[in-house]
Amino acid sequence: MADTAEMLRVAELRAWYGESHILHGVDFVVHRGEVVTLLGRNGAGRTTTLKAILGLTGRRSGSIVVAGRETVGLPTHRIAHLGIGYCPEERGIFSSLSVEENLLLPPRVGNGGMSVDEIYAMFPNLSERRATSQGTRLSGGEQQMLAMARILRTGAHLLLLDEITEGLAPVIVQALGRVIRQLKERGYTIVLVEQNFRFAAPLADRHYVMEHGRIAQSFTAAELGSKMDMLHEYLGV
Repeated sequence: MADTAEMLRVAELRAWYGESHILHGVDFVVHRGEVVTLLGRNGAGRTTTLKAILGLTGRRSGSIVVAGRETVGLPTHRIAHLGIGYCPEERGIFSSLSVEENLLLPPRVGNGGMSVDEIYAMFPNLSERRATSQGTRLSGGEQQMLAMARILRTGAHLLLLDEITEGLAPVIVQALGRVIRQLKERGYTIVLVEQNFRFAAPLADRHYVMEHGRIAQSFTAAELGSKMDMLHEYLGV
């Protein structure tokens, strides 16, 4: 259950890659313990929004408040140490290292990071491969699990997850859905960029739909049934 405290507030966020203006005034709020989705077609600005929160774009302006702290003027490493974990679409694991070596590397950015044993309980597939498999020998689903597991080791409690189900088998997608539910039960706050609406819909408390670098629509889980025509228009679902 989310509480009323804000974990993340984004206001009038604008961001550029070089001369390309990608975000045109993004506004949204995420409360502690919520799962919130950023929906939209490719090119809508969803991934750029996650990167801008962490200062990984070029120029940016507006306001990004994380747990009460304005971060637009901070460098990326300072922002991360406010307790943010980022799982990029390309996963970013160390391919030459074993599962366990990958899990032991991340630095702490907050208190209460999961132990390796807790990680293996949450991701049984990784436990089976813990010492014998380099990153390159893991399946795509196992690599995605490892990318998520690694940020849980850091103590981050605001998780930015980018397209974690893309290209994965249905059984792995179901397993990731169970992990998201467990993390929500533990009080994590999650911003989920997701193309697979059928995966995201039952997990999220609220949804934001992006188009052309702005938030075009927003609605709660309880309003989902009445918003399907709109979603079909924006997403083709």
